[in-house]
Amino acid sequence: MTISGLGPHGERAAPPERVTLLPDDRTAAKDAAWRAAVVLHTVESDWAKQQLAGMVGIFGDCGTAVIDVVDCGFSPERQVTELDRLIAHRPDAIISLPVANEEVAAAHARVSAAGIRLVLLDNVPTGLLPGKHYTALVSADNFGLGKIAAAGLSRDLREGAEVGVLGFAADFFATNEREIAFTKWLQAHRPDIRVHVERFDRMSEAANLAEKLVGQHPAMAGLFVVWDTPAMAVSERLSQLGRALPMATVDLGEAAAIDIAREGYICCIAAQQPYLQGIAAAQTVILSLLARPVPAWIALPGIRVTRDNVVESFQKVWRQPAPKEVLRVLGLSR
Repeated sequence: MTISGLGPHGERAAPPERVTLLPDDRTAAKDAAWRAAVVLHTVESDWAKQQLAGMVGIFGDCGTAVIDVVDCGFSPERQVTELDRLIAHRPDAIISLPVANEEVAAAHARVSAAGIRLVLLDNVPTGLLPGKHYTALVSADNFGLGKIAAAGLSRDLREGAEVGVLGFAADFFATNEREIAFTKWLQAHRPDIRVHVERFDRMSEAANLAEKLVGQHPAMAGLFVVWDTPAMAVSERLSQLGRALPMATVDLGEAAAIDIAREGYICCIAAQQPYLQGIAAAQTVILSLLARPVPAWIALPGIRVTRDNVVESFQKVWRQPAPKEVLRVLGLSR
């Protein structure tokens, strides 16, 4: 396993194998009959659905009841309210993806202060420390994802090209790492490329910002969008504008897989492995409840996805067949 980045406190990554459950662990967990809750930024994305599938399967194997799944709708205020509500119900563990930093830090600290195991996904709020305020962080190697995206997009960029980056305005560890790595890779390997950055607060703003970027920089030759859902909105807007620009993004959602197979706007995807991340998060919870030591940061490497390997990559990431439209476009089905 090759992990490029460091954790939020400079930690070296531990592989998911470090939180593998043994048969005796599963038996002990079943006897304990624990209760867990999951708090996500959204439950609508393909990424979130696969994370949940991985978590719930492991919890089912271990006799742990998932008593609530919360969709925060990217709202820090809602996340704070929901965490406080869950604390009152006193589950044994909460898995949470913090949607902000300072705004949700105190609420997450209250979880562990109440004696509830807290495992974080993708982000650590400001001031929170592993072993004190939370048990562990489970994420992709987001720095590595940014490097994959930069290397993939650069193949389609001429000498001296201009590139737009659409980042996420929130101070969010995962997306920050992707943006930093993307820019650093270009500086090291393609110093001829000029980068222009815009950041959206809400996904609904991404298409408008993309239009602004290409309007301000008519020579724009490519785009990097920090995850696939806003990238697909950007793709639709570019189509309306009649601007054919290659794009790189993160996450292999169904729409992005179809676009890359059709040779649409997306030329490269840096894919996370959300199903396996969900498994790792749930296994971390079980081991911590069994009072076993767990690493502070567990990370999974990204996968470089192109048109040539989109089918095998989709199957690996989602643990299900590629969309029929992908198979049809590639001539693999009737």
